[in-house]
Amino acid sequence: MKTLLVYGTRYGATAGTSEEIAKVLSAEKFDVKVVNVKEEKISDISPYELIIVGTGIQMARWVGEVEDFLKKHQKELAQKKVALFVSTMKTVSEREGKLEDLAKAKKLELDDKLGKYDFNFLRIGFFGGVMNFNKMNIITRKAFGSMRTRLEKDGFKESSPGIYELRDWEEIRGWAKELANSAKL
Repeated sequence: MKTLLVYGTRYGATAGTSEEIAKVLSAEKFDVKVVNVKEEKISDISPYELIIVGTGIQMARWVGEVEDFLKKHQKELAQKKVALFVSTMKTVSEREGKLEDLAKAKKLELDDKLGKYDFNFLRIGFFGGVMNFNKMNIITRKAFGSMRTRLEKDGFKESSPGIYELRDWEEIRGWAKELANSAKL
């Protein structure tokens, strides 16, 4: 199945997640093209049967180019098989048992956004991302100042200086396998 996976990322988590999803789908015999919408504009989605859209989240906001892509192709996407995922800090709330915070974040970062689009999604993914303090601007770094202590308290370790891995790779691979099965129907 010819598949287009478009993503927008701020700190690289969504890029890595996209590559992993593409790897799983390729193993399931999908022909996957992965595109960073910040670097390459997509003008024609007609050759693709399945479109997967991924975005990073910062301060409850999607990457602007991802929203632009969805708006631009909204009519065509209504005729396609579409999946969407977001890279968030959800794993922090999960580890802390803050289910109410998790539900609020999911509503704000995902559910409210999806209501703007007039098409159905085969699968929706709500994944952990990466906290990369090295790539944050000074304002964002200041807003997340106490986050390092919180991440370490929750058992997240720096994968390299200033970078905390929040992704659950098994969850992401499982989602991609379920997507493959849904898309084949």
